[in-house]
Amino acid sequence: MTIKMTLGLCAFGATIGFASMASAGAIDSACMKAGRSNSSATCGCIQQVADMTLSNRDQRRAASFFRDPDRAQVVRMSESKSDNDFWARYKKFASTAEGYCSQ
Repeated sequence: MTIKMTLGLCAFGATIGFASMASAGAIDSACMKAGRSNSSATCGCIQQVADMTLSNRDQRRAASFFRDPDRAQVVRMSESKSDNDFWARYKKFASTAEGYCSQ
C-alpha cells in the first residue's frame, strides 16, 4: 500500500511540476506583459493550450502578436503558403484556447 501511495504522490507532484513549468512559456510571458488578461491563471491556461497545439516556433511567433497585433493581420492577409499554414494552426489554437480557458 505504501508503494502505491508513494507512486501516486510522485505522479501527482510531477503533474503539478509540469503544469507550472508550462505556464512559463512564450505565450504566457507575452500574455502577462500585455496586461490584457485579468489573471495569471488565464495566461497559464492559454499557455497550456499552446503547448498542446503549437510547436515552440509557432508559440514564439504567436507571442509576437501580443506585442504587435498588426503583425497578426499581416500574417492573416499574407499569400505565402507558410503564413497560411501557420494561420490555420493559430486559428485552431485560438479557438481551442477560447473554449478551454473561458470556463
